[in-house]
Amino acid sequence: MGRGKFKGKPTGQRQFSTPEDILAGNSTRPRTFKRVEAEYEEEVCDVESGEESEEKTESRKGTEGLIEINNPNLVKSKNLKAKDVDFGRPTELSRREREELEKQRSHERYMKLQEQGKTEKARQDLERLALIRQERAEAAKRREEERGAKEQKKAEARK
Repeated sequence: MGRGKFKGKPTGQRQFSTPEDILAGNSTRPRTFKRVEAEYEEEVCDVESGEESEEKTESRKGTEGLIEINNPNLVKSKNLKAKDVDFGRPTELSRREREELEKQRSHERYMKLQEQGKTEKARQDLERLALIRQERAEAAKRREEERGAKEQKKAEARK
């Protein structure tokens, strides 16, 4: 008998109880399950009746409702509703965002001083620029003199 690619579990095929079997008590479900489920339902009923007499502050998940915890480090989530949001109050920035803003501001300040020529690097750049301009002016003067000298030689050669 070919079962195809996937093999079944070694326990055989699953057997499901029909509603009639469950009502008749002939279910194939293990007996311990009913006992555990019944005990759990009794505990839930006892806990709920006790909580109803007290003030319900928060709904708790799992075993949190059974054990009272006083943990000073426990951070409770602050869920804000849309109607409770205060738009007039400025939002607080995270440390990284503050550092990024400070970095941008300091860079802008530095660039402003750089444009005005007040930083050490700007002064060095301006001195270097002045030297280059002076060298170019001298080179242009030399070229002009050489051109004039060549023209004089040509004029003398023609005579």
